[in-house]
Amino acid sequence: MTTDSFLIVGLGNPGRQFRDSRHNVGFMLVERLAEQAMAAQWRAQARALVTSIALDDHKVLLAKPQTYMNLSGQSVHGLVNFYKLPLEKLLVAHDDLDLPFGTLRLRPAGGPGGQKGMASAIDYLGTREFPRLRIGIGRPPGRMDPAAYVLQSFTRDELESLPEVLGRASDAVGAFVRHGLDRAMNLFNADIRSE
Repeated sequence: MTTDSFLIVGLGNPGRQFRDSRHNVGFMLVERLAEQAMAAQWRAQARALVTSIALDDHKVLLAKPQTYMNLSGQSVHGLVNFYKLPLEKLLVAHDDLDLPFGTLRLRPAGGPGGQKGMASAIDYLGTREFPRLRIGIGRPPGRMDPAAYVLQSFTRDELESLPEVLGRASDAVGAFVRHGLDRAMNLFNADIRSE
């Protein structure tokens, strides 16, 4: 890949039973990016499904790890190594319980925040220093187990808003690729959503 190449990894779980779950919002984002750009068919590589798109003059590889969430780092590490990409050209998109539904947060680094896919990526890459896009899914109601909550589908109201959320997340990815992380953070991190 060229110096103008990027890797966008959406985290999720493979399998029809998980397709519409909150935990798969990372998959939903990269699928939307692929659809918008009329990408080629997804292919298997490094224990992930991958395709590529062009954003202006940038080649962007989109990936959906097929290892299940808690081993996502295997795919992330494998793709980064294969394409010899510097980590600043990697963006990992994932669901986040600690952000209200629809809130976006771009960060240059950080811990996993309880997200097992991010924990795996950090473990396999050997660093916390890589960009990520956190997509808020909100906290579970009452005393519901967070592990059960993330595997449930979005509510009807959330599903109505989800296309707009994914649209903003797609725009955030576009800003990251075209203008860099700092500019993308300035544009999208100020968008505070409340439930």
